[in-house]
Parts: sequence; C-alpha cells; structure tokens
Amino acid sequence: MLTDSLEIARAHLVARVMEALLRELDFRRLEPGHRDDMRKLLRERLDAEGTPAEVRQLGGDKGLDEMAGEMADDLVALRDFYSLLQADGISDILVNGPRQIYVERAGRLDPTGLSFPSEKSLRRTALWMTARVGRPVHDRQPMVDARLPDGSRINAIVPPLAVDGTVLSIRRFTHLGLDLKGLAAAAAFPAALLPLLSAVVTCRLNVLISGGTGSGKTTLLNALSEAVGEGERVVTIEDSAELRLRQTHVVRLETRLADAQGQGEISTRALVRNALRMRPDRILVGEVRGPEALDMMQAMNTGHEGSMSTIHANSPRDALDRLETMVGMADVALSEKVIRRQIARSIDLVLHLRRLSDGRRVVERISEVGQMQGEVIAMQDVFQFHFQGELPDGRCVGTFAATGIRPSFVERLERRGFRIAPDLWRIQQAVA
Repeated sequence: MLTDSLEIARAHLVARVMEALLRELDFRRLEPGHRDDMRKLLRERLDAEGTPAEVRQLGGDKGLDEMAGEMADDLVALRDFYSLLQADGISDILVNGPRQIYVERAGRLDPTGLSFPSEKSLRRTALWMTARVGRPVHDRQPMVDARLPDGSRINAIVPPLAVDGTVLSIRRFTHLGLDLKGLAAAAAFPAALLPLLSAVVTCRLNVLISGGTGSGKTTLLNALSEAVGEGERVVTIEDSAELRLRQTHVVRLETRLADAQGQGEISTRALVRNALRMRPDRILVGEVRGPEALDMMQAMNTGHEGSMSTIHANSPRDALDRLETMVGMADVALSEKVIRRQIARSIDLVLHLRRLSDGRRVVERISEVGQMQGEVIAMQDVFQFHFQGELPDGRCVGTFAATGIRPSFVERLERRGFRIAPDLWRIQQAVA
C-alpha cells in the first residue's frame, strides 16, 4: 500500500500529465484495444514531466511503467466521464462509488449508466482531480472541497468515511451566466420585477438571499451584481470562488482549509475583517454560515451599504433567526434584543428562493425587513409565489402575486430618481 507522501507525489505528476492530455487527446481513440498505444504515450509524457527527484521517489523506471499502465486504464474509463464535464446543460455530476454516476439537467437528477472499472480507478481519478488544484484527497485528508480551473466546484470524500466507495460531487457553474433578464425568462420571477430588483441594488440596499440547497442562491446573487455600478470597488468572499462579476474593479477572496496538521486555515470571518481594510464599496459574501455574520452586519452599518450575501433557510423569517444564531457564535456578549436590533438595521430585503419539483427555481418571496416591534423584528412580504400543483406532465403551476403592500424602501429608490410603476404592487401572474 502506498504511503500518503508517495501517493500525493504520484498524484501531482499524474495531474500535470493528465491536464495536458485531456486537452490534446481525441477521445475517440480511447478504446480498450488502444491501451498499449496509450501506455507508451503516457510513459513518454511521464519521462518528460517527471523531475529526477520525482522519478527516484516513485520507483524509477519500474514505478513509471506501473503508473503508465494505471493511467491508460483510467483514461479509457475517463472517456465518457470527461464528456460529462464538457457537456452543455449539466449543472451537477454526482458519483456515488464506481458503479453509480448521476447528472442534473434542468433541475432533474438522472442516472447516466456510466461507471468506473474499479474503486481504485475512481480513487485515482479523485486524487488527480484534486491534486491539480493543490488539495489532493488521501487517507489523512479524506474530505476535500475545492475549485477546479474552469470554476466548477468539486467535493471528494474517500473510504473509510465514504462507506460504499469514493464519492465525487462536481457542481458546474456555467448557469451563472444567467443575468436578471435570463432568470425572468426562465420564470424565476415576473419580468415586471426587473426594474425594482435593479433599483434595489443600484440604490445600495442590503440584500440577503435565502433558500435551500440547489435553489439558485448563488445564481441570483451573481445576476443581481450586474446592477452594481462600474465605478464601485467590490470585494467577494467565498469558500470556493464561484461568482463571476462583470465589473472590472472586483477583488475576489477565497477561504483556505486547514492542512493535514490542522494548520493554515483562513476562515470567512478572517477575510470579512480583512476586507474592511481594503476600502471596499460593497462586500459580497458567497454564503454566511458562522460568526462572520456579525462582521458582515457591522460592515453593512459602517459605510458598506449595498452588500449582499446568501444563507441556507426555509423562509425569510428563518433566515433572520439563523442570522441571529450565527451572531451568537461570534463570542461577543450581546443580548438577543441587541442582536435583533443590529439585524433590523443591517438587512433591508430578503429574497427567498424555492426549488420546485420540476427543477425550476423561483423567487418564492420578497420580504422587507422593518424595525423592531417589541422583541421581534418586523417583516412584511411584498411579493409571493403561490404554488398550486403539478400538471400531468410533471410541470409545476403557480402564481406570482403582489401582497398589495408598498414597501417603505420605495421612497429611498425614488429619491435616487427611480420611478416604480404603481400597478407593480397589484401584479398577478400565472406561471406554468
């Protein structure tokens, strides 16, 4: 059995060779009958890429011969898997052990019928994919979350933590190209709301986007960012850099996990605190999930209006409750009332997303956050999506409807020259 250090050394060399080959190879040649030809080609590449020290560490010519044979087998198995990484319309690739590969298209999970020849082959694939971004998954680091060069996010977990074999979850972010108009065309919300959503961002309201896993929170955050002024300095903070802002003055920060010795971690909270020293106009936090909630709210209250973030929650009210819990994790002696007052003064608007059973993502509620009323933060829904059922073909039907409440922040928009049509507060639009 290979030691961790030897396994990692092999993975880094394999990653360099594979990276070049996957760009150059005609995958139609990768048939089992061509294995010997592929092995010879790979052996030549290993000789060319490997340093003398690496070759010695990996067992000299005998070790490279063995590696070339393994890589030839892996490339044949990778032929179909790599095509999934390139295919249009796939948002997630989910590998549950060597025999089970699913993909998500248009919100639906479907089995592919593809497989890896063995757990060893899948394990090696996971290792080189994570090694290419400097976070190799191995026995001492059996869980890895990283960003691939194309921006996709990969999560890998290997046995013994993964009982039935190595698990890979790859989330592709080609769908982040959707702008607000694209989301409206996809029936995420009525097109009549476009001027309002753009004005909310332009006028620097603080926005919290809530929803469940896969509901489209990051996609909506990315789309809203298009309304940020070109002259503003924006700092983004994420676990894996997924946002693709179109502005030129953008600083992208990414957290760092601890190494195998438990050292070197850089948390979201540390990056938020550092961002305050970088003269940002706005701070976009990809997802708030811990004590950084306090620092984010303080930023919103100290000259960084127009900041935005996402949060996992089942409703707008749950989002504020979770935010309160996270602030309590910051080891600061604040009473519940003080925390709630801070939240009420920081967040102007909550956009809550829902993923329907047919795979479509919709803005289920737009809620204005008010001031404290006694011990409770006042909230009022401005728009709602009312789910009405499913058609025989599986499509979901519902209605986007205004609640009839004209939010107080409209006065702020009007002072900036935006005019919101009065009939917007009476909108009713059926969606199928």
